[in-house]
Amino acid sequence: QVQLVESGGGLVQAGGSLRLSCATSGSLRRFSVMSWYRQAPGKQREFVAYITPAGSTFYEVAVKGRFSVSIDNAGNSMSLQMNRLQPEDTGVYYCAVMEGSDSYWGQGTQVTVSS
Repeated sequence: QVQLVESGGGLVQAGGSLRLSCATSGSLRRFSVMSWYRQAPGKQREFVAYITPAGSTFYEVAVKGRFSVSIDNAGNSMSLQMNRLQPEDTGVYYCAVMEGSDSYWGQGTQVTVSS
């Protein structure tokens, strides 16, 4: 069973930055893709960004140029650096990984951006 633990959420003013982390035991690089999603209050969960073991990345249009996803050198932790945060970035952020046809999710971490 894969366990993912997110951390780094919090309250920040608009224009500020936060760095989220997603950790698991073992290497994240054994998964085919590692992703971040978010869910705003009253809305469906939406894709934010992904990274592959080779380091390829892809971002949702609204966060491109402001957010950056990476994996640490040891491969045990994935980060989401979020800059120039806006109130519409508020939500619960989840990391997720794919292994074959299975997906695994963390419990989420709250990000609140005040105007």
